[in-house]
Amino acid sequence: MFNTPLPTVNELPSTRKLVRSTVIALLTAVGLLVTVVMPSEYAIDPTGVGRALGLTQMGELKIILAQEALADAAPPQPATPATPATPAPAPAPQVAQVQPIAKPVAQPASTSTSALKTNQMSVTLKPGEGTEIKLEVLKGKSVSYEWTAVGGPVNFDTHGEPYNGEKGYFHSYNKGKQVKSDKGEFTAIFDGTHGWFWRNRSNNDVTIALKTTGDYLSIKQ
Repeated sequence: MFNTPLPTVNELPSTRKLVRSTVIALLTAVGLLVTVVMPSEYAIDPTGVGRALGLTQMGELKIILAQEALADAAPPQPATPATPATPAPAPAPQVAQVQPIAKPVAQPASTSTSALKTNQMSVTLKPGEGTEIKLEVLKGKSVSYEWTAVGGPVNFDTHGEPYNGEKGYFHSYNKGKQVKSDKGEFTAIFDGTHGWFWRNRSNNDVTIALKTTGDYLSIKQ
């Protein structure tokens, strides 16, 4: 039987070295928490490093996926019985009044059309996969859109998230399940990112083609 000799006092690390090692480990853990874990898991990015590395977008996508999964699991709402229509009262007779003819006032030429953008994008989703395309839109600006899904229906949510908004908050403009196409127009209710989230619930690859026209700053996937 061999006896392992105990280390001498000189071979043991000093208290100063232990404290320094502990501080370095804590700083490293905090750095990883702020720059990696918080952006990728909770979409919280106080330093901006997570968005530059694409981790914040990953966290936002996880939040959308979780919310969409909860919406899928929610029981359907019972239909509200239709209320019998009440006949509208007959309009009162109107008396025509002569109004003075106003001279036309020259209006300045509108320059809003110069700010309009048009983009076309496509993305392919594998079975069970989800993705989103977002526009940067300022409050009060409108965007018209049309998209189609080739290969099968998808679940979708047209929504917006304000800049520096509360964690997990978003406004939904429109949503649907097992849909092959959708078109319409929305007006941004706040400055932020507005767009679409799709998820492929089928067993086939699905390609989504999106066309957008409106007064927005940029488009990104």
